[in-house]
Amino acid sequence: MTTARRLSDIELTSGADFPTLRDVLLARRRIAPYLRETPLVAPWALAQAAGAEVYLKLENLQPIGAFKVRGGVNLVAAERSALEGRGLMTASTGNHGQSIAYAGHLFGLPVSVYAPRGANPLKVRAMEALGAEVVLVGDDFDAAREACERDARAQGARYVHSMNEPLLIAGVATLYLEALEAVPDVDAVLVPVGGGSGLSAAGLVAKTLNPGIRVVGVQAAGAPAFAEAYRTGTLASTARAATQAEGLATRQAFALPVAMARRYVDDVVLVSDDEMAEAMRVLLETAHIVAEMAGAAGLAALLRYGPSPFGRRVLLPITGGNATRAQLAALFSV
Repeated sequence: MTTARRLSDIELTSGADFPTLRDVLLARRRIAPYLRETPLVAPWALAQAAGAEVYLKLENLQPIGAFKVRGGVNLVAAERSALEGRGLMTASTGNHGQSIAYAGHLFGLPVSVYAPRGANPLKVRAMEALGAEVVLVGDDFDAAREACERDARAQGARYVHSMNEPLLIAGVATLYLEALEAVPDVDAVLVPVGGGSGLSAAGLVAKTLNPGIRVVGVQAAGAPAFAEAYRTGTLASTARAATQAEGLATRQAFALPVAMARRYVDDVVLVSDDEMAEAMRVLLETAHIVAEMAGAAGLAALLRYGPSPFGRRVLLPITGGNATRAQLAALFSV
């Protein structure tokens, strides 16, 4: 069952709050002292398996093992003077929380991350190692987010929304700027979608640089709130997020990325957890690349639907590599 609010009620449909390509260029300059450009590779064996020329942007090689770090560093670097004496609070299933923890560590700011009780222990330990306080609360991301929002208001901390933050989206967009400068003539970009910050970032860059590039979001079939919001123009929510891909496990759609996606994105498709697990296995066997389940969603879509809906040259961001030992072992347990 889903519930929904109309996007127009959030006053973001005008585009006034959208980041622009100029913001992405500024973000690239801001993060350059702290984050290096990640590799772009085109494994031959993966192309054979997928039936298409596949370019992988390896965000699993970021310091936190995920693309979100670009947004966290950009936001905190841009606001550092205003953040003096204030803490940062955010909610996350792991990768966004790691990004804010990493940025707080870089700039000497205290960080609290609210995560669901079943959060990936690898990501929880990483956030704690970066000096963040991790508060485990609620059964899923949205329950943790609601608790964090209440506590941030009470404490006067800078609450960093994981989606409705233009500086986060502009930072994340730098990965697509790097990739499309290297391969400007790809036919499509297939982007994993949880709350949609990465997808909206990809759409902004791709459609600004080359409107002919097809931009497609890939969401977990068990957590389709964003896909529903994209289709209907309402901020859909679902009763639960039934997926093991924690990076995609949100039951609420958010205004800014949905509004941006409806301007810049061509389609949102769904894949199953089994299909994402198979894509993880294919990445390991053909390209020797470790991806978490969410990070393999783009390849899962390409393997499920084939290249015909997307084209022969496809860009896939490997958005994260923070898979646990148990998750990796399960890929080869049958």
